[in-house]
Amino acid sequence: MTTKQKNSKKISLKKAVGKGYNRFWHFKGRYRVVKGSRASKKSKTTALWYIHNMMKHPEANTLVVRKTYRTLKDSCFTELKWAINRLGVSHKWDVKQSPLEMTYKPTGQKIYFRGLDDPLKVTSITVDWGFLCWMWIEEAYEILNEDDFNILDESIRGEVSPGLFKQITLTFNPWNEHHWMKKRFFDVENDSDILAITTDYRINEWLDEADLRVFERMKRDNPRRYQVAGLGNWGIVDGLVYENWEELEFDLEEIKKIAKIQSAFGLDYGYTNDPSAFFAGMIDVEGKTIYVFDEMYKYGLSNEKIYKNIVDMGYRKETIRAENAEPKSNDRLKYLGLSRIKSAKKGRDSVNNGIDFIQDYKIIIHPRCVNFLTEISNYTWDVNKAGKKINKPIDDFNHLMDAMRYAFEPFSSKPKIEILG
Repeated sequence: MTTKQKNSKKISLKKAVGKGYNRFWHFKGRYRVVKGSRASKKSKTTALWYIHNMMKHPEANTLVVRKTYRTLKDSCFTELKWAINRLGVSHKWDVKQSPLEMTYKPTGQKIYFRGLDDPLKVTSITVDWGFLCWMWIEEAYEILNEDDFNILDESIRGEVSPGLFKQITLTFNPWNEHHWMKKRFFDVENDSDILAITTDYRINEWLDEADLRVFERMKRDNPRRYQVAGLGNWGIVDGLVYENWEELEFDLEEIKKIAKIQSAFGLDYGYTNDPSAFFAGMIDVEGKTIYVFDEMYKYGLSNEKIYKNIVDMGYRKETIRAENAEPKSNDRLKYLGLSRIKSAKKGRDSVNNGIDFIQDYKIIIHPRCVNFLTEISNYTWDVNKAGKKINKPIDDFNHLMDAMRYAFEPFSSKPKIEILG
């Protein structure tokens, strides 16, 4: 028995994570896929599994992937640090933030972090010790192109030592039933290489009464969202507000060379239940094209933190049109240093007028804007009690959509020239 094995800490799944993940914990097939609601413990359970099993298997190494590298620090990296502390083994792990990396000190095993926005770094990983046999893809819904997943799938290959196994874990919120993962993993039968499960907040025994009331209000006030964010069911998407859009990587410096192209920035406020959303785009009026090149999408931000995020992104000197429902926030951000922030106008038909304007444009979205892609692919027209579409968008998936409307308000509100004759 090695020193590492003697020092391994056996954990009780029931005590560490709680109920609902027994099959997940013991499955050793190729694909372990978990769609779930908010607060369903899927990410925390996955993080605990990797830390526990890395220490259990001395030759295993893990690759953690999200669509964009910059989103890893506040998600998977944080969850894995939490798991290390939860298991009381922080003294056995070396955790580095630049670049993101975790090393199990007794053996030198590593957890690597990569984004699909740098594909060469994903496919060229070589390990110093053991085998790269496990991969965790967090927020896998962000990967809209199945071919991108296939590239990741092919990177976990080759023989491994007896007792090890190759496995890819995908965790995500199932916003759209048309996503390729549904057909590939959930619509198949009797495939021993696939475990596809659905979890929800009701298996999380550590939620308090206030947490549960959030879901009860969602169930009452927004039953459509409750089906996905509450119960983990596939979102049914019908009647998109914006259909003329495309995910495409582009060079912003080249886009800036387009004649008369202009930048536009918008901000929508949130806090606990809704994110603060910042939109950065370019508009080519003559070419009828909008380019979406950057975003911020974070919960629990004070005005000071919103300011810091925007400054860190490099947009302090830009003209930003922000939600006018919070004039105090706009004044505070201006005082802090966003001197060119302005309140968006709000009229009786401002939402639909803004939508009408944007619908005339082709929207090109950079792959790094993962939250924008999620919203625009789920932003639909609402329905009445009879189930018929009405001329009003749903009050959901609309934070960056609203920020985009604010940003382009100066263009959409320009008077049209009427030609007489």
